[in-house]
Amino acid sequence: MPSDAPVPASPPPAGYRALLRNREFAGLYAGFTLTAASSTLAGFALGTLVDERTRSPFLTAVSMYGATFATVFGALTLMSVADGNRPRRTLVLLHGLSLLGVAAQAVPGLPLAARFGLLLLLGLFQSLGTGTRMGVLAEIVPASTYALARSLMNITSGGTAILGYAVGAALLRHLSPEEVFGVAAGLGALALGAVAATVREHSIRPARRPGLRRTWRTNVALFAHPGRRALLLNLWVPNGLIVGCEALFISYAPDDAGTLLAAGSAGMLLGDLTVGRLLDADRRRRHAFALRLLLAVPYLLFAADPPTPVAATAVFLASAGFAATLPLQEQLLALTPDPVRGQVQGVESAGRMTWQGIGAAAAGGIAQYLGPGTTITAVAALSVAVTVFSRPFVVRARAIPAGTIEQ
Repeated sequence: MPSDAPVPASPPPAGYRALLRNREFAGLYAGFTLTAASSTLAGFALGTLVDERTRSPFLTAVSMYGATFATVFGALTLMSVADGNRPRRTLVLLHGLSLLGVAAQAVPGLPLAARFGLLLLLGLFQSLGTGTRMGVLAEIVPASTYALARSLMNITSGGTAILGYAVGAALLRHLSPEEVFGVAAGLGALALGAVAATVREHSIRPARRPGLRRTWRTNVALFAHPGRRALLLNLWVPNGLIVGCEALFISYAPDDAGTLLAAGSAGMLLGDLTVGRLLDADRRRRHAFALRLLLAVPYLLFAADPPTPVAATAVFLASAGFAATLPLQEQLLALTPDPVRGQVQGVESAGRMTWQGIGAAAAGGIAQYLGPGTTITAVAALSVAVTVFSRPFVVRARAIPAGTIEQ
């Protein structure tokens, strides 16, 4: 296979400590971490509450993951707010709205219909907040450390999810779901305070009125560019398909699903740490294709119904391949005009989350007929096919000028 096109060598990446010495980044990072913890606790509490009231696996699953579908609504309608000329004010406002939504879930006796409505609103606010946060991130850290900053956030997100579920399970032994919502609201309040106290207003962007028309105009221009389109395809589809494989762990091995999920989380953390911290931009780009293959190829072993230690090792190795998102995100950023960085990164994040939901739903439907093991193998093979087929377009994306996106 042809190797990825060479690029000029980059200096070794700075460390995480150097990033955290930047007061604005430290505050943005603290707000992100506390928000992730709040969301994890709130999602776990809502899933537990819905299960207790309905005993419906479908409604319980929707209560825990349904917010991902609201992110696509945000990407298609109002994501242009991420690139307003007062991003700090927007980010603080979105943090405040999310805090109110979580606090409202703590109201005892709230009808389930109202809880699901709040869930969708929270998903919308979170998607807009992600776009705004990533736009601010691109302005407060140098381009040479952007991937390192994203790596630290990815590691934190995975670690926070693991810890959040463990803490949530412990809290629910002693507290009601409504009281756990109260704890989540407290974390959200701390996140709001961290961002408000540290992030400065970045007013270098042109003044423009966000809204549906501007969001659509930017999205159309985004997908019209072949380089950005190829990168988004690779950021969304292979990852989403592999999340579909992970969604079948409980059905595949009910007694060992926890081991497989833990192996996946550990592999993802190690991959992000290695690729973001130890590799420079040149080596990240050169290893991007191999990482995209690593994401799926180990799952082909499930065709042989391997014992749990072998399956867990395969999942661990495969999950390290999620780090391929880092060089792809760097390329996408390089092809994005500065005035719409927030919206483009918000669309990328929302699309990735939505494809994870699509992958899980599709894999679950197929497994009804083929069985979990066969489905895991087939979905992984499809992920490999998408990666191999789209590789020439990703390589070619580096030679395509970024162009402009109408404002």
